[in-house]
Amino acid sequence: MGVSADLIRTGRILADELRPLEFSDPVSHTYLTVDYAREGYEGYLRKFGNSKKKVLMLGMNPGPFGMAQTGVPFGEITAVRDWMGLNPEIGKPDDEHPKRKIVGMECLKSEVSGRRLWGLFSERFPKAEDFFRDHLVINFCPLVWMKGTGANLTPDKIKSSEMSAVDTACHRHLRRLIEILEPEHLIGVGAYAEKKMLAAKDERGVDAKVGKILHPSPASPAANRGWAEAAERQLGELGIW
Repeated sequence: MGVSADLIRTGRILADELRPLEFSDPVSHTYLTVDYAREGYEGYLRKFGNSKKKVLMLGMNPGPFGMAQTGVPFGEITAVRDWMGLNPEIGKPDDEHPKRKIVGMECLKSEVSGRRLWGLFSERFPKAEDFFRDHLVINFCPLVWMKGTGANLTPDKIKSSEMSAVDTACHRHLRRLIEILEPEHLIGVGAYAEKKMLAAKDERGVDAKVGKILHPSPASPAANRGWAEAAERQLGELGIW
C-alpha cells in the first residue's frame, strides 16, 4: 500500500468510529465531512498525501465554508480549485441544516481561515506540489457541529461526556497519521491543535518537534493584525522555513 492509500484507509476507520455518535443540546445538527465530502478529502490525500512528510500541520475541525463544502482541510474554494487543482463533486449530509446548505464547489462564501492559511502557502509556493512535497495539513476532527440557529459550534462547546469518544477516536487517528507520515515537525494551527500534537507525540514516543502557529481565525484579534506575517515568522523560528 502507498502512503496516500494508508491515509485514506485510516480516515475511513475514523469515519466508521465517529458515525454512530450522537450529540445533545446545544447541538442540533452534526456533519461528518469525510462521508458526504469524501471525494474531496480523499482526492486531496491521493494527490498530495502520496509521500512521507517533513511537516504535519493540524487544524481543529472543519469550518462551514471550507472543509464542510470541499472536504479539504481549511478548504477555501479558490485555493482548492485554482491552486490545488481539485474540483470534487460533493454530496449532501444525511440531515442538512436549512441554514447551512452544502453546495460544494459552488459555495460563494469565503472561509477566512482557509483564505489566510492557503494564501500564505500559495504565495510562498506558487506550485502546490512544491508545498506538499514536504507539508501536509489535516484536521484533528472531521465533524462540524451546529446550533438550531445554524451557528457553528467549536469542540469546547460540546458536552465533555459526549466529546470523550470523539477525542479517543481522533487521537487514535492522529497517532496513525504520525506513524504513516513520519514527520520531523508536528505543528498545531492554534493552541488547541498543538495540545493534540503534544499528546500524540508523548503517547507514541516519536522524535518529532512540536510547535504551533497562530490560528488564522477572524475571531482572533491577533490574527486580524497580520496573520501571514506572524505565521511566517513562527515557521522561521521553528526552523521549518
